[in-house]
Amino acid sequence: MWFRNLLIYRFSQPVPFSESELVDALEQKAARPCASQETHTLGWTTPWGRHSENRVEVSNGYWLIAMRKEERILPGSVVKEALAEKVEEIENRDARKVYKKERDTLKDDIIMSLLPRAFTRTQTTFACICPAEGWIAVDSSSHKRAEDLLSLLRECTGSLPVRPLNVKIAPAACMTQWVKENQAPEQLQIGDDCELRDTSEDGGVVRCKRQDLASDEIQLHLSAGKQVSQLMLQWQEKLSFSLDDKLTLKRVKFEDLLRDEAEENGGDDMLSQLDASFTIMSNTLSELIPSLTNALGGEDIPQGV
Repeated sequence: MWFRNLLIYRFSQPVPFSESELVDALEQKAARPCASQETHTLGWTTPWGRHSENRVEVSNGYWLIAMRKEERILPGSVVKEALAEKVEEIENRDARKVYKKERDTLKDDIIMSLLPRAFTRTQTTFACICPAEGWIAVDSSSHKRAEDLLSLLRECTGSLPVRPLNVKIAPAACMTQWVKENQAPEQLQIGDDCELRDTSEDGGVVRCKRQDLASDEIQLHLSAGKQVSQLMLQWQEKLSFSLDDKLTLKRVKFEDLLRDEAEENGGDDMLSQLDASFTIMSNTLSELIPSLTNALGGEDIPQGV
């Protein structure tokens, strides 16, 4: 159980539900397959899959939840082809033109007729809640998917006062300065991947992989006004990640040191291994979040919160 991406949200009030209340709330919206006429469904599944029946896994004060999305796959090209055939049939039969309003109705009818035969796919999104420290981390780089999870959680619990984690200095400004100086604060180390973006509206983008970011070539781009919009970083030799200008952590990799520790502490069965991994990962995030926000000028907390 190691998250690969991180979107971090901050509770603006104390977490408005207890562990038992969360368990009851998620049971009311259990994951289920799509019905024949449904395009997708959202619900809560067991984070440990077949290894546990719990929809909330609790370890050392952290709560792990998992949202499962099932959706029917109906390629647009299939719908387009079926619609074209239907329109041609009507126009030839009735000797008249089929206009937009009728086309839209025909398209809806075709989708409804094809849905029951469409394949389905499932996608699971995990989130870790730390009620004591007031944050929730979603294992996704997609803001849309994270918002789906938060909206579903809000629907089930009745209240979810969260906002994206904000910092006082724009990440792009900080990362640009770090690369210029070839040094980052708060036990962060600069990696060898970055993305440079021109600040003009139609500006270009330069992507660098496995390159010395202190080189003259990179410094020349920065001198010309480009900003670092994405940067590979390592923290405390515990994990590495790519930080972007929207404060999204992508390509998160927990180092072998932590994985070995989880394996040693986890025992022989799969359930205890999963629990040990989750605990170590969550403890690491509790250390990383304040360290990262401090490196970016401190957390920006709205007045009155």
